Amino acid sequence: MIKPLPAVRRIVTAVDADGQSYIAEDGPSPATLTVPERPGYRNANLWRTVGQRPPVNAPDDILAHRGVCPPAGGTVLRVIDIPPQPADSAERRRQAAATFTAMFPDAEHHAAADQPAGMHETPTVDYAIVLQGELVAVMDSTETVMRAGDVLIQRGTNHAWANRSDQMARIAFILVDAAPVKG
Repeated sequence: MIKPLPAVRRIVTAVDADGQSYIAEDGPSPATLTVPERPGYRNANLWRTVGQRPPVNAPDDILAHRGVCPPAGGTVLRVIDIPPQPADSAERRRQAAATFTAMFPDAEHHAAADQPAGMHETPTVDYAIVLQGELVAVMDSTETVMRAGDVLIQRGTNHAWANRSDQMARIAFILVDAAPVKG
């Protein structure tokens, strides 16, 4: 059994009545999700913005967030822990289907047998930053191994993530709502 990573620490700042900045919150995200069918997989939704140019002091409403996509005109920040993938392709597909059904029903999930498990697309620009371990960014026709410190800018393309190592991986995503382009 692979040891899970420690919970993501979310630190939120604010300004008090005297105009002084302070740490308003320090601890795990109140919006952490798991899927029983995928042991070790953990999605910590950390913050979101709603609409364009939200006020910097907008209240924390991350508990209202559902799905993978950010609110219209907004953003969502999440950190996902991804365990090593099972060797069995049928089990990988079962786990991916359970994850998308439970957490990300708004993603256009492609479960076709001729595509890697977890292939999906969203109408977003995503900044994906590997924080720990290594992940493979899988596209329709190419893939690349990403390690801690690597950043991928995903622009509404069909993609999947594979942890082909024997260690847990952690990746941060900032998703920005964008207009989809279909050709």
